[in-house]
Amino acid sequence: MKVIATTRELQGTSASRRLRNTGKVPGIVYGGTKKPVNIELDHNNLFHALRKESFHSSILDLEIDGKGNQQVLLRDVQMHPFKQQVLHIDFQRVAADQKINVDVPLHFINAENSPAVKLNAAVVSHVATEIEITCLPADLPEFITVDLAELTVGHSVHVSDIQLPAGVTVVTTENPVIAMAVIPRGAIEEAASTETTDAAAPAAAPAADKK
Repeated sequence: MKVIATTRELQGTSASRRLRNTGKVPGIVYGGTKKPVNIELDHNNLFHALRKESFHSSILDLEIDGKGNQQVLLRDVQMHPFKQQVLHIDFQRVAADQKINVDVPLHFINAENSPAVKLNAAVVSHVATEIEITCLPADLPEFITVDLAELTVGHSVHVSDIQLPAGVTVVTTENPVIAMAVIPRGAIEEAASTETTDAAAPAAAPAADKK
């Protein structure tokens, strides 16, 4: 995915405010062996790009002032508290031979085919929606798939259960839960009520016979 920017000469709060009023977004690119560079980007193009999941977890080609592309990662975005406006954006340069740490989204599949859902009408809760991984830029996946086809009630899916792509490892010293299946409280109460009614029915039958 390509990102087009130009060098930003003026800095400071006032300069950034004036820049935003012209439909631009101030930003910076840093990292690697080069010095940090202050940049500006078209707000509308950037705003629509940010709505794509892959923009947040892919290696991007950043072109500055029409010159050669630099491979970068999106590292930080500052949004207006209530307007649909990007206030500032940070990119980090990456090198092909150096590993990077990135938060990658999780895509859950086959929950509807799991025993928890099909046999017990359970609700599958996604405890985590992304995990931090480390890998070389060439091995960076846009997302990681989590197959829930074998999930049963009372069991959870942990990070260690994920099938990771080649060259990718998870950055964690623990083994947190990322998904679990729970039977809704209403369904449990309904089942308990049904069992109570069924148990009471035989006791009521003899009284009816005496009449």
